[in-house]
Amino acid sequence: MNTAQAPEWLPSFLVPFFTLSYPTDRPIHTDSFHDAAYFSTGLLDGCLIISYIAIMAILRDFTRVYVLEPFARWKLTRDWQTSRQPTVDGTAIPNGSIPNGCAVHTGSSPSMSKIQARKMYRYTLRFAEQGWSAIYYSIQFSYGVYVHCQLPTSLLNPTELWSNYPQFPLAGPLKLYYITQTAFYLHQIFILNAEARRKDHAQMMTHHVITVFLLVASYFTNYTRIGCLIAVMMDWCDILLPIAKMLRYVGLYTLCDMTFAFFLLSWLVTRHVLFVIAIKSAWFDSVRLVPENGWAPERGAYFSDFTHKSFVSLLVFLEVLQVVWFWMICRVAWRVLTGQGASDHRSDEDDIVEDKDD
Repeated sequence: MNTAQAPEWLPSFLVPFFTLSYPTDRPIHTDSFHDAAYFSTGLLDGCLIISYIAIMAILRDFTRVYVLEPFARWKLTRDWQTSRQPTVDGTAIPNGSIPNGCAVHTGSSPSMSKIQARKMYRYTLRFAEQGWSAIYYSIQFSYGVYVHCQLPTSLLNPTELWSNYPQFPLAGPLKLYYITQTAFYLHQIFILNAEARRKDHAQMMTHHVITVFLLVASYFTNYTRIGCLIAVMMDWCDILLPIAKMLRYVGLYTLCDMTFAFFLLSWLVTRHVLFVIAIKSAWFDSVRLVPENGWAPERGAYFSDFTHKSFVSLLVFLEVLQVVWFWMICRVAWRVLTGQGASDHRSDEDDIVEDKDD
């Protein structure tokens, strides 16, 4: 336990829930994070993951209920009221303007229908859900870029991922990055069924489970550098897609389509170019650069034919999932090009029915 960094009043059994566990001496020769504290790994790290899951759950609900939902409700209500402003003949004026010198029909404006109210409610919830994702991924991506920039690794030539394997012990910032990433995806698994079920529920659950397994396995086998590299390149697209959906839910369709186009390009580059380069490095560079005595648990080395093939196989499976998603994304892009606008193909059936009936 890391009692040195814990408050004196904190009971010893709670220390692992609030601090990084297993502090150790800094290596004599470091190629990154030269002034950071260093840590080993162990089961007590799960305690801090539990704490972050609880913190994320609280922050998610607070942000949704007190920030994002009120904003979406205000925006959607204002837009609906604007679209129902009375005109000379009792119809609505799209831009809210009234011609000079004209009498205005002052009859009571129509009330919101049940279908419109239900659609607004669903879009408010959707906006808040996507808003939390955009906020989290923006913060985590920024932190991931910081960690990545401190490491001697490159996106286009990631051979340094395997030099001097194992890179152990772990610098504090890198360990914290791994713990928060693992906590988030475990949190996502918990809430995936709490949200309205979408068409790709099975794919999302499979993706999250494999991601958690890869994070935990790479953490304890010290494949953390390729883990950080992949996490950073994945998080970028996970910022853009929620933002595009948020814009759609509040009726900003042109901005939605522009953001979606940028997301499409980013997905192609990060998920099908850079990620494939990382898989290629894990497949070939690791065998070439890791010493023959790669299996030496006493010094934190767990490179073997079994771990290598298992790791690469899971990465390839993730790429297959992403190819399926890319096909779905291209369908949405076709809708944009044909003038139908971007739509969320992962929306639940209620949203689809509401869009048709509105």
